[in-house]
Amino acid sequence: MSGFAVIFNKQDPSELENMFQRMAHRGPYLAGKFEGQQILMAQNYLRADCPEADPENDPVPVTFLGDKNSSICYDGQMGNSNHLCNTQGITHGPFKEEQLILHLFKKYGHEMFQHLDDAIFAFVISDGENLFAARDLLGIKTLFYGTKDGALYLSSELKSLTVVTDDINEFPPGHYMDNTGTLFRFAELPKRQCEILPIDPNDMAEAIRDIIQRSFQNRVNFKAPTGSLLSGGIDSSVIAWLASNAFREKFGNDQRLKTFALGVGESEDIICARIMADSIHSNHHEVIVNLDQILAVLPQVIWSLESFDPSLVRSSVSNYLISKYAREQGIEVLLSGEGGDEVFCGYLYLKDFPAEQLFEQQMKCIGFLHNNASLRLDRMNLCNSVRVVTPLISGELLKYAMRIPAEYKQRPEGNQKIEKWIFRKAYEDVLPNEIVWRLKQEFSQGSGSADVLPKYFDGMISDQELKEAQGSYPMVRSKEELYYFNIFIEHFGRGRAVETVGQWVSL
Repeated sequence: MSGFAVIFNKQDPSELENMFQRMAHRGPYLAGKFEGQQILMAQNYLRADCPEADPENDPVPVTFLGDKNSSICYDGQMGNSNHLCNTQGITHGPFKEEQLILHLFKKYGHEMFQHLDDAIFAFVISDGENLFAARDLLGIKTLFYGTKDGALYLSSELKSLTVVTDDINEFPPGHYMDNTGTLFRFAELPKRQCEILPIDPNDMAEAIRDIIQRSFQNRVNFKAPTGSLLSGGIDSSVIAWLASNAFREKFGNDQRLKTFALGVGESEDIICARIMADSIHSNHHEVIVNLDQILAVLPQVIWSLESFDPSLVRSSVSNYLISKYAREQGIEVLLSGEGGDEVFCGYLYLKDFPAEQLFEQQMKCIGFLHNNASLRLDRMNLCNSVRVVTPLISGELLKYAMRIPAEYKQRPEGNQKIEKWIFRKAYEDVLPNEIVWRLKQEFSQGSGSADVLPKYFDGMISDQELKEAQGSYPMVRSKEELYYFNIFIEHFGRGRAVETVGQWVSL
C-alpha cells in the first residue's frame, strides 16, 4: 500500500508538493517525483511495499524497463502477479507489479483489465504528455480527482486534493480515465445470479479452503515484520490460523506469530481472541482501552479516515488504535480477515431478505466497499505506516462464492439463519468450536466501541441541536453522526467533499 499525487495539464511543483506532503504517512521509506511536459507525478512507498528496493538506486515513480518515457504511480496488490509475470515475460524485482501493469497497458491498452481480475489497484500511467488512470472494480484502493483552471488533479487521499481545489470527486470503481478527464467503465458487478454450483457442500468447503490457501500463499511472504489482527471472529481467525502455520513453517516450529486484539474493557472480542490465540499458540497482544482514550483519538481518526459514518468511525477507532500499537511493536505488515462478510454474506441485515433476493443484496453490499469499509482498511493502517494484506479479498474467491447457493451462505436453522455457514463449515475441523460458530458482530460491536460511543453522544448533544443540523444536512442521522460530521467539515469543508462519504445501511 502506498500513495500518489498527480497534476495533469499544469506545471506547478509547489501544488504537487502541498498535495504530496499530506500523504507522507503512506510511504516514509521511498518517495520520488516525475516531471513531464504535461504532467507532474509523485509517489511514495512503505518499506513493506517494496522490501527489495534500494532507496538510493531505485527511483520512483517507476519507469517501464522497455520505455523510459512511460511512468506509473501505483497503489495495489495482485494475487496472480507471479503467474502474470511468468506468462508476460516480466522479470521479478522490487516493482514487478508496476512493470507488469505498464507492460499490459503497452500491449493491450484499455483492454488490459481482463488480466487484472485478481487485483486491487489505483494507478496513473503517463508518457509525460498523456494520462491513463484507473481504479479496481470493488474500489478497495482509494482514488480521488478534481479540476481547477483546466488542470486535472488525482490523489490517493481526499485531504491531498482539498489544498488545491474545491472540486472534489471520488474516482468511481471499475472505471478508467483518459486525457480529457472522461471516465469509462471497464467492469461491473453482475446483476443476476451466476450459475449455481451443483456440488456437495463438503466438496464446496474443500474448494473454499483450497482457494483461500492459494490466495494466502500468493499474498503473504513475511519479507517484512508481519502480524495478524485477531478479533476472535471467524474471518480473522481463519487468517491468523493460516498465518501461524505458515510462520512456523518458514521460521521454525518454536516461532510464534504475533497477533493483536483490542477491546473496550473485557469485551467479547478480547475473550474470543484469547481462545483463538491459545489454539494457534500465537504471541498474543491485547490492547484494552476506555472511553476517554477513544474520545481522545476521534479527531485524528476522522482526519485520517475522511468519513463521518458512525458505524465506520467506531470500527475505525479500534482499527487505528490496534494498528498504532502493532507499529510500535515493530510490525510493518498486518494481516486482516476483511472481506469475509461481503464474500459469504455475513452482515446481519442480510438475514432480513429471502433466499431469492440474497444475491442481489450481496452485490449491493459489495458495492458499499469503495467509500465505506475499504476506507477503514486503507486509512487506519496507512496513517500508522502499516501495510495491510487481505487474503479473503480475492477475485478467485469472489467468483466462486457468487455461485454458492443462498442457503449455504445463510443456512436456515429453525426460525434463525446462520450467516457464512459454508465458510464456517470449511474450517470447523481446525478451529475451536466457539470460534467457528460464534455469531457475527461488527468489529465495533465485538470490541465494545459500539456500546459506549452512541450513549455518550446522546447525553452530550441536545435534540434541538440535532434537529437544527438536520435542517441543513439531512444526511446526518444521529447525535453521534453529528459530532463526527462537525469534525469532518472542519477538515474538509461543507462542499463536494461531503458527497464522497458513503453511509452504511444502519447506524
